[in-house]
Amino acid sequence: MTTNHGPAPFATARLDAEPLRVEYADEMATVLADPALHTFTGGAPESAEELRARYERQTAGSPDPDELWWNWVLRIRDEGRLAGYVQATVRGPVAEIAWVTGAEWQGRGYAKEAAAGLVAHLRGGGAVRTVIAHVHPDHAASAAVAAAAGLVRSGEWEDGEERWRLGER
Repeated sequence: MTTNHGPAPFATARLDAEPLRVEYADEMATVLADPALHTFTGGAPESAEELRARYERQTAGSPDPDELWWNWVLRIRDEGRLAGYVQATVRGPVAEIAWVTGAEWQGRGYAKEAAAGLVAHLRGGGAVRTVIAHVHPDHAASAAVAAAAGLVRSGEWEDGEERWRLGER
């Protein structure tokens, strides 16, 4: 699941999930440029320079030694292009996950495939037993992704989003 230098890559039928590197910032700035991607999460698209700074922080890792920050970019194998990312914040046996697919690639099942692949990757090693995602109640596409990854509504809420869960409580 991981190497000494961060998360291990993984693959799905159409996607290669590659560990985040600062060098991906330029391409990812284009992938994430659509303001509509921030409808439910807030904020605005970041420039390549802003993404580089964020990727530097993310790849450096959490300042909390009990928390791991694992981030992957998603490369569409047949196209060789980046199309989004998945991430996991891991604390002991619990991983909180998130996913974003660029607007150009939405509606093709990539987010469902990536999230399901991420869950399988995280749980495959046995250390992660519980996976949680936070989904805005009006974001039907994200709810469909969570369900496709095997998560179910928990009825628990945090910051206006419902927790979806797979595994132990």
